[in-house]
Amino acid sequence: MSLECDGHVQLQGDSRDFHPIFKLLDISVKWTIQVDSPPKYRHYDPGTSRQLLCDQCPPGSYVKQHCTATSPTQCAPCPDQYYTEEWNSHDECQYCSTVCKELQYVKQECTRTQNRVCECVQGRYLELEFCLKHTECPPGFGVAQPGTPESDTVCERCPEGFFSNETSSKAVCLKHTNCSALGFKITLKGNEVRDNICQENTDMAPQKCGIDVTLCEEAMFRFAVPTHLTPNWLNILADSLPGTKVSTENIERIKQRHSPQEQTFQLLKLWKQQNKEQDMVKKIIQDIDHCENSVLKHIGHPNLTFEHLNMLMASLPGKKVGKEDVERTMKLCQPTEQVLKLLNLWRIKNGDQDTIKGLMYGLKHLKTYHFPKRTIQSLKKVVKFLHRFTMYRLYQKLFLEMVGNQLKSVKVRCV
Repeated sequence: MSLECDGHVQLQGDSRDFHPIFKLLDISVKWTIQVDSPPKYRHYDPGTSRQLLCDQCPPGSYVKQHCTATSPTQCAPCPDQYYTEEWNSHDECQYCSTVCKELQYVKQECTRTQNRVCECVQGRYLELEFCLKHTECPPGFGVAQPGTPESDTVCERCPEGFFSNETSSKAVCLKHTNCSALGFKITLKGNEVRDNICQENTDMAPQKCGIDVTLCEEAMFRFAVPTHLTPNWLNILADSLPGTKVSTENIERIKQRHSPQEQTFQLLKLWKQQNKEQDMVKKIIQDIDHCENSVLKHIGHPNLTFEHLNMLMASLPGKKVGKEDVERTMKLCQPTEQVLKLLNLWRIKNGDQDTIKGLMYGLKHLKTYHFPKRTIQSLKKVVKFLHRFTMYRLYQKLFLEMVGNQLKSVKVRCV
């Protein structure tokens, strides 16, 4: 079958053989290729002893017969495993590369218009026909340019104030933790292979009340606590958070000092402190501060006795905060902080139970105690306010979008 063209190009052969080239067109038994002005090539016609200007053949075909003074160029589609990428005047198509080499995969299969494209598998690059493994930067060096299938990793020595403590083809140099910004002191100064080692600044006596996580922070960050913990959960969460990453040393310190359920709150609080200059985190801090001011407005005025504080703790469900903890709290904390500190201790003692739910339970039972009605009313106002503090539910969606599908999928598997 001949394919009649407006120029001097005429394709011959079964139309089905040419199907891949024109798969976007409405193919029928016979169709016409619309070409305004095909590229030309010079050809000597032995019949007339003249130089003719012939039409080239389109990609995916070759010149089966050159044009003459009375007939146009006749083109034929490339056979299987052959191709031409451009308009051409070749007498035959080029043969596709046979197979991909070891440690390569087929990125693009052979077609009539394109050669087979091979690429090194992930983690390797092509060098002199071999797929070599990407170079891993040693400790003290970070990745300046990640490796690609065509190029190797480019490493750079960590500059002053940065470190890398691992051998990796992906890890960049990390900034040293700013201990003072976190309220800590440096016990061991970092270098190019080690982060700063921070420690609580015990020089700043007297001892503080030390509310690790406030009611408002708990409300803000509770969405990130999984229903059931999975191995390496804290590292997954830390890697997923945007901005400055919490260092491996600080993550290990959190694991050593806190129960598994408490670790998520501590990590998010530390991440918040490290990224407090970011606009998004500034908004979170602003909302938490507003929330805490409102909580103190309702709960900061009662001067409760030792017996009253014991009654409050006894009314809460689960494991009880003992009298010794109440005595210590009264010594270390201001009257405005004592209830908040004891609620903080109750949550930690009960495996990170929801403090607001525990307080709601306790308020129902405080009626059986000789407990100041004014304080009961204040605690009820705090519970109602924290329920109205629904901004954290909006942050839940924001956080999940920021930390990506990895964190979300892990939480789903935990349920």
